[in-house]
Amino acid sequence: MPDQRVIDTDAHFDEPAEVWTEYLDPRYREMAPTFVQDSEGRVRPFVAGRMKPYIPFPPGIPPGGMTPGGGKDAHSRLADMDKEGIDVMVMYPTTGLFFFGIEEVDVTVALCRAYDDWAHDFCRVSPERLIAPVLVPQMDVREALAEVRRGVGELGLRGALMRPNPVAGRTLDHPAFEPLWSLLEELDVPLVLHEGTTQDVPQVGGDRYENFLFRHMISHAFEQQMAVLSLICGGVLERHPGLRVLLVEAGIGWVPYWLDRMDHHIEKWGHASASLPLTPTEYFRRQCFVAADSDERLLPFVVDAIGDDNLCFSTDYPHPDHTFEGVTARLTSRADLSETSKRKILCDNAERLFHI
Repeated sequence: MPDQRVIDTDAHFDEPAEVWTEYLDPRYREMAPTFVQDSEGRVRPFVAGRMKPYIPFPPGIPPGGMTPGGGKDAHSRLADMDKEGIDVMVMYPTTGLFFFGIEEVDVTVALCRAYDDWAHDFCRVSPERLIAPVLVPQMDVREALAEVRRGVGELGLRGALMRPNPVAGRTLDHPAFEPLWSLLEELDVPLVLHEGTTQDVPQVGGDRYENFLFRHMISHAFEQQMAVLSLICGGVLERHPGLRVLLVEAGIGWVPYWLDRMDHHIEKWGHASASLPLTPTEYFRRQCFVAADSDERLLPFVVDAIGDDNLCFSTDYPHPDHTFEGVTARLTSRADLSETSKRKILCDNAERLFHI
C-alpha cells in the first residue's frame, strides 16, 4: 500500500523522572511515582506514598525502564515512527495508569496536572504527529471537568483518558458523569478508555486469581466490555449522541459477540432496564471505535461481522506486549483484508475520531 497514511491510536509514554522533578507542584514531590524494593526483593511501583501490587515485568524489561527510548524522548519516538511508516501517534501514560487508585483527590489532581503539562511539551516537538489526551482525575468529577477544560482549552490536548473500571465507586453510567460527557461533546474531543492491570482499583478477576497472567488477560477485555455495557445500555450514548468513544488495548475479537449479546438482552430483557430507541449495535456503530493490533487473527471476522468503520490501528509502543518492528507491514501485507478496510483501519477512522 504505497503512500498509506498511518495513525496509531494506542501508544504510550514511559514517563521519565523529570515529569515529577520539573513539572509536579513542589508541595507534592514526596508523592511522585517511583519504584522500590519490597521485603521479598521484588521491585514494585510506589505511588502517592503507597506500595502498589507487584507486576512481574517480562524478562529483560526493568520496571520503569521500557524500551525503546521513544517512551521518554520525542525525537527518538519520531525516528522510530519514521522507521515503521507511522505518521501520527496517540499516546497514553504508563505510570499514570496508577493514578486512578489514589485515595487523595488533591494528590491525584497534582499528578495529573504535572503529567498533562509534560505531555503537552512532549507533543509540542511535533504537534501534528504527536497527540495525547488529558489524563483525567476520574475520582472527582468537578476536578475532572476543570482538568479537561484546562488540558483541551489551554494545552491543546486531544481528548480525555479514563479507566473503564469503577473509580470512587462509580461506573461510567453514573449520573455524576453527565456534565463530563456534555463537556466532551461541547469540546468535540473523544473519550479514550484504557484499562491497565494495576490491581489497585476494582478489576474483574482480582477477587479470584493471584496469577498475574490470568488477571491481565481478564481485566483488559472484560473491563472494556462492561464499560461499553454501561455507556450503551446505561443510556449515556443515547443522551450524548455527540460523544465519541475509543476502546484500546483489549483486542477486538470480543466486539461482535458482546454486541450480539447486548442486542439479544435488550430485545428479550429490555423491560428490566431503561428503554432505548436504538439497538446496542446501532449505538456502537454511531459512536464507538476499537483499536486493533495488526496481527489479530480475528480481524477479518470482525470486519465481516460489524464492518470496518469502527476499527483503528494500534501498536502499544513501547510496551513489550507486541513487537514494534514491522508492525505496520504486518497489517498492510495481510491478504485477508481488502485495501479499503486496511485504509480505514490505518487512517480514515482515526481521522474521523480525533479530527486529525
